[in-house]
Amino acid sequence: MAENYYDILGVPKGASDDEIKKAYRKAAHKHHPDKAGGNEAEFKKINEAYQVLSDKSKRAQYDQFGQTFNAGQGGFSGGGQGFSGFDFSGFDFGQAGGRSGNFDGVDFEDIFSNIFGGGGSSRSARGRQSGRGQDIQVDLEITFAEMVSGVRKRVRLYKNAKCDHCEGTGGEPGASIKTCPTCKGAGQVQKITRSFLGSFSQVSVCPDCEGRGKLYDKKCSVCKGEGRLKKENEIEIDVPAGIESGQTISIRGAGEAGVHGAAAGDLYVLVRVATHKKFTRSGLDILSTEEISFSLAALGGEIGIETIEGKLILKIPSGTQSGETFRIKSKGVPELNGRGRGNHLVKITVRTPRHLSREQKRLIEELKNLGE
Repeated sequence: MAENYYDILGVPKGASDDEIKKAYRKAAHKHHPDKAGGNEAEFKKINEAYQVLSDKSKRAQYDQFGQTFNAGQGGFSGGGQGFSGFDFSGFDFGQAGGRSGNFDGVDFEDIFSNIFGGGGSSRSARGRQSGRGQDIQVDLEITFAEMVSGVRKRVRLYKNAKCDHCEGTGGEPGASIKTCPTCKGAGQVQKITRSFLGSFSQVSVCPDCEGRGKLYDKKCSVCKGEGRLKKENEIEIDVPAGIESGQTISIRGAGEAGVHGAAAGDLYVLVRVATHKKFTRSGLDILSTEEISFSLAALGGEIGIETIEGKLILKIPSGTQSGETFRIKSKGVPELNGRGRGNHLVKITVRTPRHLSREQKRLIEELKNLGE
């Protein structure tokens, strides 16, 4: 009976594509005939199994019918004869990278990444985007009052900024543009890698023009052709009312400038709200505590209290108990990017006198005898 392809690679039937790929790399590396202790027959079985299990269509047929189809006719062979998708006729199992029976100098990770890492066009696209400027994060502390009202802050940044002399192009003003001689204007170059699996073509971004395909015949005398340089910049940041401590403001394009006029990175401002000596925040509400005398709590009256917008008069009804909370509407924190606003909640604590005069004690005794 032919061996099960899943068993050959050492993976369960429900293995993911990534698990199958990793198992194949490990097994192929272990059993390649050019390696000491390698096994050509085992190596061929591993490759046959991988060619089936790595193809969704073939894998589905295999899971349904097993090894009953002929591989040369779009199905599967039952005796391990050949495997479509890999052509091993282009290399000699007796040599690896020009070294017979020797794996010295062979970078398996590089070889397999060339095979499985995706097409050259996607790598080229990533390479073209690599000139984008880096993102920057800064911390910004504001006061509690600034959190409530909103504020505009000026922040100094020392970063890569667009070169004013060449306007970020990297070329000296007035210099002519020519086609890159290295890539002939393609913006990418092709590299041939020779290994024990044969020759592989790898496409990468041109190192000279960095994917642009064009070059200036004279580089900018200020930035030396990079299109940017380090300098101190000042930026104004609008902090909206109602922002919470720990929230981040993102400013697109305010990060470091890109190379040769590429897009700039973004600026992320982490806002910290300083602690207030009197107020705390709970959602959209502002909380504070006021201490009143025992007599005021009992008889009632008025007190002046501090709010984030100034002082107000708060009426204290008679019989107020320690711990009671009074609400002052719409004197809290504004809703971030909204129209609503929270309240100011004032918690009352009643101050009990520690040292009473003889007359005070007498009066309290009378109050006690009256049933209070």
